Amino acid sequence: MADKKGSEFYTRPPVLGKWEGFRQFLWNPETSQFLGRTGSSWGKIILFYILFYIALIGFFAALMAVFYQTLDPTKPKWELEKSLIGNNPGLGFRPMPPESNVESTLIWYKSSDKGNVNYWQEELRKFLKPYERDDTTTAAPNVIQCAKHQSPPPGKVCEVRVTSKWHPCLSEAGFGFEDEKGGPCIFLKLNKIYNWYPEYYNTSNLPGSDQMNEYLRRDIEEAQNIHQHEMVWVTCEGENPADKENIGPIRYIPHKGFMSQYFPFKNQEGYLSPLVAVHFEQPKRGILINIECKAWAKNIIHDRVDRRGSVHFELMID
Repeated sequence: MADKKGSEFYTRPPVLGKWEGFRQFLWNPETSQFLGRTGSSWGKIILFYILFYIALIGFFAALMAVFYQTLDPTKPKWELEKSLIGNNPGLGFRPMPPESNVESTLIWYKSSDKGNVNYWQEELRKFLKPYERDDTTTAAPNVIQCAKHQSPPPGKVCEVRVTSKWHPCLSEAGFGFEDEKGGPCIFLKLNKIYNWYPEYYNTSNLPGSDQMNEYLRRDIEEAQNIHQHEMVWVTCEGENPADKENIGPIRYIPHKGFMSQYFPFKNQEGYLSPLVAVHFEQPKRGILINIECKAWAKNIIHDRVDRRGSVHFELMID
C-alpha cells in the first residue's frame, strides 16, 4: 500500500502564464532570486568575472610590454628582402581618380569644363601641400638644402621643394589641365622602402636595347660624362604603337629622375619622397592613351602584373 504520508510533502507548482513566468524570472519574492540567481550567487559570479578579466588584461599587457621591447619605433624589425614589401620599390602617380571608382587609373577631363578640371587640380594641391614651402614657412630642423648628388650629414634630410622652376606644373598654372592645346602634369613618386639603396646605371651595366630605349641610354651616357648619372631614372611611354604616336612630346621636371641625395629613406623626421612632374605637352585629344612609366635602377625589376618598378594609367582629354 502506498505511503500516503510521504505524498503530502509534494505539491505541484502552479501553472503560470507567459507573462507571470517572465515576471517571476525577473524577481521571485519567495526565493529572493533576480534573473534566476540570489544576491549572493550574483555577487560570486560578478567577482569571478572581475578577477578573471583583470588577470586576462594583465597577462595581455605583460605580453605586449615584452613584445614592444623587441621593436624599434624608428625602424622596421625586418628590412628589404626579409620584409613583406620586399626590396623592389613601386611607382605611384598623382592625381588619382575619384574614390568612387577605386580600381580606375583613368585621368579623363575636358579642359574647358572648369568643374571637371577643378577635381584634378584640387587633388594635386592636396598632394603637394607638404612640398610647397615659401621663405616664411619653417621646415623641420633637420631639413637642409642639398647640392645635386650630395648626401646629407647623418640625421639630416634633403629638402624637396616645388618652386617656380616647375612651371607649368604649378598650382597657379593649373598644372596644365586648363591648357586648351597642351596636356596635364602628372606627378610620380617612388614608394619608400626603409634603407633601400639604388644601384645606379652607368655605361658599363646598361641593359639590352630590348629593355631600355635608346633615348634613356643616351641620357645616361651624357650624364655620366659630367658625373650626374647617379639617379633613379624615369621614363613614360605609350604602351602600344598607337599610344606612342598619340602621346606627343614629354617633359620631365625638375629632372628626368629621382636624385641620389634622397636615398636611402631611414624614417627621418621631415623626410619627403622626391617627385618628378611629367608634363605631357601635346597629347592627342579625344583618344584614350595607355601610358606606362618606369623607374630605372639596376636593382629595380619591372613587373606589370605585380606593379613593381612601374605604374600604368590612361589619359584622355576631350
